[in-house]
Amino acid sequence: MANFYTDNDDMQFLVQHMDLARVAGVMEEGFRFHKEFDFAPADAADAVDNYQRILASMGQVAGDDIAPTAADTDEVGNTLNADGSVTRPAGIDRAIKLLGQAQVMGFTLPYRYGGLNCPALVYSMTNEMISRADASLMNIYGLQGIAETINAFASEDIKQYYLPRMASGEWTGAMVLTEPDAGSDLQAVKTRCFQDENGQWVVNGVKRFITNGCGEVLLVLARSEPEISDGRGLSCIVMERNPKVKVRRLENKLGIHGSPTCEIFFDNAPGQLMGERQRGLITYVMSLMNGARIGIAAQALGIGEAAYRVARDYAHSRKQFDTAIENFPAVRELLVDMSLDVQAARAITYHASFCVDLELGALKRLELGDQSTLTADEKKQLRADSRKYKGYNKLLTPMAKYYASEMSMRVSNQSMAVLGGSGYMKDYSVERNLRDARITTIYEGTSQLQVVAAVAGVISGTCKDVIEEMLAKPTKLDAWPADVASLVEHVRYGLGILDEAVAFVKAQNSNVYRDLYARKLVDIGLYLVLASLFCDYATVNEKKKAVARRWLADKLPLIAALKAQILSGDKSIVDDFETLAGPVPVTE
Repeated sequence: MANFYTDNDDMQFLVQHMDLARVAGVMEEGFRFHKEFDFAPADAADAVDNYQRILASMGQVAGDDIAPTAADTDEVGNTLNADGSVTRPAGIDRAIKLLGQAQVMGFTLPYRYGGLNCPALVYSMTNEMISRADASLMNIYGLQGIAETINAFASEDIKQYYLPRMASGEWTGAMVLTEPDAGSDLQAVKTRCFQDENGQWVVNGVKRFITNGCGEVLLVLARSEPEISDGRGLSCIVMERNPKVKVRRLENKLGIHGSPTCEIFFDNAPGQLMGERQRGLITYVMSLMNGARIGIAAQALGIGEAAYRVARDYAHSRKQFDTAIENFPAVRELLVDMSLDVQAARAITYHASFCVDLELGALKRLELGDQSTLTADEKKQLRADSRKYKGYNKLLTPMAKYYASEMSMRVSNQSMAVLGGSGYMKDYSVERNLRDARITTIYEGTSQLQVVAAVAGVISGTCKDVIEEMLAKPTKLDAWPADVASLVEHVRYGLGILDEAVAFVKAQNSNVYRDLYARKLVDIGLYLVLASLFCDYATVNEKKKAVARRWLADKLPLIAALKAQILSGDKSIVDDFETLAGPVPVTE
């Protein structure tokens, strides 16, 4: 019997260490829901206990019911039927049914719609466990952000119609954004939406690369103002699947075979305007994308965890030259690097999720909560928290997605290196982990786009603010313990390096130079944010002291090298591009 929560010491440590009680207080709006729903928690301790019960239950489902079917799901894939419907693999269908019965398909939705009202942090933990079991299933389970967006911006009639069915698992959703000529550049969307002679909103056009495009609830980004060519002309239409929506093809993909990726044709398909016209991209999709970034970070984290575990077990049991291969220094280095990489991805993903909860929880309490229960000082504090964490999240969510997705590629690749030829074969899950990992660096914004999103926070000083806040005082202690204080000084030294690098880039007064060295700036910031988190963990966990020491020993020289590159002034990649890249290949 496998339980993907109780067998993960690092996840359990973070559940105990992170301030879930604070998040619960914000999410439960002072625990006022207990009066209306007797199953809602009555206080912080009750809420945290409930979160742990949910995690243990999800861990059991992931380990016992989902993971055993993942290989078959990968082999079978999805089938497009003659009538345009899609048949999912048996394991995926069974898992969706189980998750619906467990009442977790409305994980973050309010109680009144059948949801659990759980925080993003706990949701990220479940996304990690689902992804560790089968990354392709997470693409369906993890699309609950669609329901959150409907809840945040749609009318009450729309909410009442869609959300209970989504929370029960009866309906799954699809985020219908991308087009053949509009990938990351969503401002270029051409699919039209307009009102017909009866005032009915309809959608015309083609969408491509749509995850779970065969789902029952479609949230469609379309151009409502044809005279406006940029993002200001886009609106969001929500629709129930209907005969005017056709799945034309399923993509033949490298990985995540259990997740149907569809090309969809809309032929005057009826729907409803969600919220207001012209806010489709600027407000609604941007809100959706922030949650999607965290979701993919958690997916990548689960893949990395799965790949690492295979390598760790194999290196311990596989003998060569009369000894286990884990005794070879080269293999030990691989395993240590993989372990720290996974722990780092978990740290940044969970911390970003925590900050998202504090931002959105404060907003919900201010905008939707019972204002009569709040004092003037409480309102002031909630507004301050919302502003602060909104700024933090503009940095942390792309950082989490960037780091975790790149980690999943590194760790899956290193796992294959540990297994050697065996890892290349389908006898082990590593080759599937490697194939599944690749997409996490692409969808919901490539790694390059995450860097573009995060670098603004590094240059503006937000990254330094995040780090300084963590270094000001360790969690639950008045001062840093002596054996951790020396590590903190190394982090402060690294902050000096970051300051130099940022000052140099600013002095160039060149967007080209900033873009050229954006990834290096973000990497320095990331390494220091993670070092700060590890130092905090080290105050209460002996294992984390070793992790923090190793992290700083490995990353400080890299930080210094990155600074040297940034301060070099070298622009040859831009200035000598044609020479260095060579001519465009001529094809017959």
